[in-house]
Amino acid sequence: MSETIPTRPRVAVVTGAGSGIGRAVARLLLAEGYRVALAGRREAQLLETADGHAEALAVPCDVTVPDDVARLFAAARERWGRVDVLFNNAGIFGPSGGVDEIGVADWDATLAVNVTGSMLCAAEAVRTMKSQEPQGGRIINNGSISAHSPRPLSVAYTVSKHALSGLTKSIELDGRPFGITCGQIDIGNTRTEIMDTIGVGSGALQADGSRRVEPMFPVEDAARAVLMMANMPASANVGSMVVTAAGMPFVGRG
Repeated sequence: MSETIPTRPRVAVVTGAGSGIGRAVARLLLAEGYRVALAGRREAQLLETADGHAEALAVPCDVTVPDDVARLFAAARERWGRVDVLFNNAGIFGPSGGVDEIGVADWDATLAVNVTGSMLCAAEAVRTMKSQEPQGGRIINNGSISAHSPRPLSVAYTVSKHALSGLTKSIELDGRPFGITCGQIDIGNTRTEIMDTIGVGSGALQADGSRRVEPMFPVEDAARAVLMMANMPASANVGSMVVTAAGMPFVGRG
């Protein structure tokens, strides 16, 4: 009788793991047997996400700082030897206003986190996935339904999420020879702190100038969608997924 070879636990890096979607995804991955490096700017929140789990590694990291990102992936490699999944989740909503109303500094700060930060993390993930044995891995970028259709007065955020779609497709294309896949999940109205920022629960600004209380759905359901993407076999990839609260004003005329 042949001996059964045990399955190696998979290693994931989750950015923005201190709250919201990142926290929910990190906790679900840990519950599902992943080893998870938790990245975020505030160590106390990362430790709260980890909740003492033996396979959680909290690494304070500013994704806009190349040395921080390099240190994050080095820590994951030192602890577990490889990285199988990156959930590129860190992001900010940025300034509220039209293109003629926002400042250059706020514009730059939004793109620095949402685009450049995602690029830096993806670059380190790809370098790691190319060099490890067995080679390959999966990158999941957290976009937004703003990558398809903007909210009013969200030009910086919307542009950043459209740019993330280009990053996703380029990584998926360039990663093929190395067994690296990349996909994007675009989430609408999951119940997180950012929903309070844009007033979804109290009345979000609509295209016609009115305000409307919009449906939301539990962040744990969004995390399950990310888990499904992460668990796809290496022979398959979810290139794009849209998950929204049922009935939210996204499809149709509002």
